[in-house]
Amino acid sequence: MTKNDTIAAIASAVGRSGIGIVRISGSDLGSLIVQLLGRRLAPRRAVLANFLDARGEAIDQGIALHFPAPHSYTGEDVLELQGHGGPVVLQLLLRRCLELGARLAEPGEFTKRAFLNDKLDLAQAESVADLIDATTAQAARCALRSLQGSFSERVGELSRALVELRTLVEATLDFPEEEIDFLKRADAEGRLARVRTRLDAVLEASQQGSLLREGMHVVLAGQPNVGKSSLLNRMAGEELAIVTDIPGTTRDAIRQSIDVNGVPAHIIDTAGLRDSHDPVEKLGIARTWAAIEKADVMLLVVDCTEGETAKDRAILAQLPGALPCIRVMNKIDLIGRAPGVERASGATAAWVSAKTGAGVDLLRQALLDTVGWHGGGEGLFMARERHLQALHRARRHLEQAVQVGPQLELFAEELRLAQEALGAITGEYHADDLLGEIFSRFCVGK
Repeated sequence: MTKNDTIAAIASAVGRSGIGIVRISGSDLGSLIVQLLGRRLAPRRAVLANFLDARGEAIDQGIALHFPAPHSYTGEDVLELQGHGGPVVLQLLLRRCLELGARLAEPGEFTKRAFLNDKLDLAQAESVADLIDATTAQAARCALRSLQGSFSERVGELSRALVELRTLVEATLDFPEEEIDFLKRADAEGRLARVRTRLDAVLEASQQGSLLREGMHVVLAGQPNVGKSSLLNRMAGEELAIVTDIPGTTRDAIRQSIDVNGVPAHIIDTAGLRDSHDPVEKLGIARTWAAIEKADVMLLVVDCTEGETAKDRAILAQLPGALPCIRVMNKIDLIGRAPGVERASGATAAWVSAKTGAGVDLLRQALLDTVGWHGGGEGLFMARERHLQALHRARRHLEQAVQVGPQLELFAEELRLAQEALGAITGEYHADDLLGEIFSRFCVGK
C-alpha cells in the first residue's frame, strides 16, 4: 500500500437492487471528484449529481457523499456514490473510477485501512464482518456491541490492570536495596486474583458469543425410517427433505441452518445407518459418519414404538467418546405419550413427535443446554477462535504467575506475556500475516 494509493469497489451486494453503491478511498480525491462529477463537493453533504464518463456524458445519476480525511470510515478521503443498482451501471461506474487512477480494492481493504489508521481496533474490525454474516437477531446484536467497542473495552480494562501491576513489580526490581516485601506491601496476590476473576468473566462471555458466531453443528442420525427427515422439516419450519415410508430415501446429507432460540444451528440430516449393498446408499452412510466426526452434538432419532434396539445401541457404541448425544424418541403420537425431556446418568432423552410438533420446543432447549448455552445474550461478545485462544493464553500466564510467586523476575515476565496475549485481540501486538488472514475473508467493498 503506497501513500497515494486510491482504491475503489462496489460496496453493495451482487445482483440487481434499487440502489447500488461504489466506494472510493485514498489520500486526496479532489481531482477524481471533479473529473467524475464535474464539480467539487461540500464535506459530508449528500448531493444529487451526474456520474460522468471520459466524454462528460452521464453514466448514471445519484447521490454523492464526500468524507474528507481524517473524519471518514477509513481515515482517508472517502467518496461514496449511490446510484441505481443495475450490475451493468455499477460496473461502468467502477470502470470509470479505475480510469481515473484508482485500483480495485482487495477483500476487506477498506476496513483494513480503518484499522491501520486507528479508526477501529482489530477486534472491532473483525466484528464488521461478523455483523454482516450474522444469521440470528441475537448474533447481530452481539456483533454490534463488539463493533461499538464493548469487547475491546473489557480487554483494555484487563490490560490496564496488568500494566499497573507490572509497574509495581518493575519498580521493586529496579530498587532491590529498599528490601520492600512487594507481595504484601502492594497486595500483588490480591490484585492478581482480581484480574484473574475478571479475565474468567470475559472468557465466559466470549465463549458464549463464539457460539452465537459459529453456531452449533448438529447431526441427525439413526436407522432408516425413524423420522429424521420429518424432524428436520419440523425444526426448520419448511419441507427441506423428502419424506417417504421407503427406507434409504435420504442418500446424501441435507444441510440447513436454523435459529434455535437465537442461536444458529447448522443441522445435517444424514442417510440412515444400516447395512446396505446399494453403492449410492453406502456412500451416503460413509458421509454420515464423516459428519458425525465433526459435529458438536448428535441427535440419535429412535422410533419409540419399537424402543431402543440393538442396532441403535450399536450406533451409540461407534460414536466418538467426547461427542454429546441426545436420544430423540420420535413418534410419541402413536403411543399416546406426553412430550418431555429426561436426564439420567449423564444421558438425555427427548420424547417428541416430528409429525405433530409435540416436544420439539423442549428438544430445542435440550440442544442449547447440551452445548452450554446459558441464555440471554446481553453482555456477550462476538468472539472468534483466535480471541478465545488469546484469552486462554493470558489465563495460563496468570496461573503461572501465581506459581512463581516471590520470584519477581519470573512474576514480571508472566504478567508481560499475559498482557501481550490480550494485546493480540485488539491488534496492539500483531503480525502482518495475521492481518492478511483476517481481512482476506471480508467481502470486497468492505
